Amino acid sequence: MGVLLMMGGRVFAQDTHEYVDLGLPSGTLWATCNVGATTPEGYGDYFAWGETKPKSIYNWSTYKYYNGGGDQLTKYCSTFKYGYHGFSDNLTVLQPEDDAATANWGSGWCIPTKEQWEELYKNTDHTWKVWDGVNGMLFRGKNGALLFLPAAGNRWGGLLYYVGSYGIYWSSSLSTDYPSSAWDFYFSSDLYDMGSYGRYYGQSVRAVRSARQN
Repeated sequence: MGVLLMMGGRVFAQDTHEYVDLGLPSGTLWATCNVGATTPEGYGDYFAWGETKPKSIYNWSTYKYYNGGGDQLTKYCSTFKYGYHGFSDNLTVLQPEDDAATANWGSGWCIPTKEQWEELYKNTDHTWKVWDGVNGMLFRGKNGALLFLPAAGNRWGGLLYYVGSYGIYWSSSLSTDYPSSAWDFYFSSDLYDMGSYGRYYGQSVRAVRSARQN
């Protein structure tokens, strides 16, 4: 098992799940492993956006909030063109009951928003790293704390793709221009950015907690 050196050599724990303070401006605290994993290098479970349990097949026909396809959404729909019979609700961030981090780890944990992902990579040094034999991205905060995200790939249909070469992590933020998709953070050995995937894909979830108490 890999051991990450955290701030002052300490690992903080809450609700049996460990987190690290990277000294980010907002004070957001990042979990040290993926939801469904027990170590920093573990891939964990894969979730469709807005679903809270892993499954064997990831496509529109198995997706919770659809009725006929990507333009027939029944929740989280910012424009009637994508909604079932013209449905829209203007919900743009996952509610707690649809957040895989909250549902699996409890109140206080949630999937990061698009803005929280952007804060992470804009306020840390980060590099492609092999950690205990697992490819991924290592983030170093200005306070010296470390966070590792494994390149766990994603799931489409019944298959796993890009494992070891890409990390693709959901945010809790809807892609409002194309609400059949949601924002994610993706990276490989030579790139990283925010992007969007169809909501039915199975992707990794890394949880965050609210800001530290100063």
